[in-house]
Amino acid sequence: MFDGNIRTLQRIAAKMQRVLIVDPNNAAVRLLADQLRHVGNVQIFSAPTIEAAWGMARTVDPMLIFVEHASVGCDGLALARKIRRSDLACRENPIIMCTAEATAEAIFGARDAGIHEFMRKPFTIKDLERRLEAVTLKPRDWVEAVQYVGPDRRRFNSAEYKGPRKRKADAAGTPAARLSQALRIVKSAAQALDTDPAQARRALTAQAQELKRVGEAVKDPRLIEAANALEACTAGGMARNELVTRIDALMGFMTDDGGSRAA
Repeated sequence: MFDGNIRTLQRIAAKMQRVLIVDPNNAAVRLLADQLRHVGNVQIFSAPTIEAAWGMARTVDPMLIFVEHASVGCDGLALARKIRRSDLACRENPIIMCTAEATAEAIFGARDAGIHEFMRKPFTIKDLERRLEAVTLKPRDWVEAVQYVGPDRRRFNSAEYKGPRKRKADAAGTPAARLSQALRIVKSAAQALDTDPAQARRALTAQAQELKRVGEAVKDPRLIEAANALEACTAGGMARNELVTRIDALMGFMTDDGGSRAA
């Protein structure tokens, strides 16, 4: 496997020592488990239902999760969304959807549920190798928002991509673009403080940290101060009105058209 590159194989195996396979089909579980064991000393756990998988995710802390599509009676999309919005230690770990249901609806649904990669059944060893390499050795930025929680969707199914860029928008990693995106998420999180308070506060914490990094990159002390204030507020569990005050201070960096202004 992996073109005989032992060092690559070892790096991949180190990041997938505990694997959870969520699939009601025992034969499919055995086949995938046998192939995964060729990677190294991998512990395989399996669950036939979403309920069993959730309990196992809490207890074994899987480093990699394979899920099926809802069409076979095992809703991997629901499980992925639940894990992403939870406080589980594995909430950011890679999830791969492995299913024969390879419609456009299934693929985009997987992407929007926070799933890292999509693999169609039946798959080859090479298909599996590419997915494993993508999720273990090619980390993607994590998006902690309200409507979406998961890996950067612009890199979805990156195992199929060979070049350095998937689209031009991937080059939009400039401080100005990062500032604009973070502020939009902060605004959205502020609107969800009453309807989804746990995820809203989690998103605010993540964006406060991102805004601080942007402020340091552009050497803007006002932005750094405002981001620090928001982070302290979310970490300390302050009251909603105090949190809104800190958010309003950051909104001053957003232009009327939803963009951002430099210091």
